[in-house]
Amino acid sequence: MPGLLIKDFPPELHRKLKEEADRHHRSMTRQALALLEAALLNPAKNAADLLPEPLKPASPLNPQDVVAIIRQAREADNDDTGP
Repeated sequence: MPGLLIKDFPPELHRKLKEEADRHHRSMTRQALALLEAALLNPAKNAADLLPEPLKPASPLNPQDVVAIIRQAREADNDDTGP
């Protein structure tokens, strides 16, 4: 069976995965597989489905909309931290 190695695993994400695995009485490997399987078998219909409820837009977003929103936010942050 193929294997997967994840390098530079963020400590906070590792902690959350361990907590989820404990909560479901699974090993971390089994929990990671369960999460990957759920995500890949039931992909989000659009990028907005990945946002928590209070942040979901009224209409669906496409990837280009998401990129534009991120760029606008970054530009606003750069304007705030200017010289």
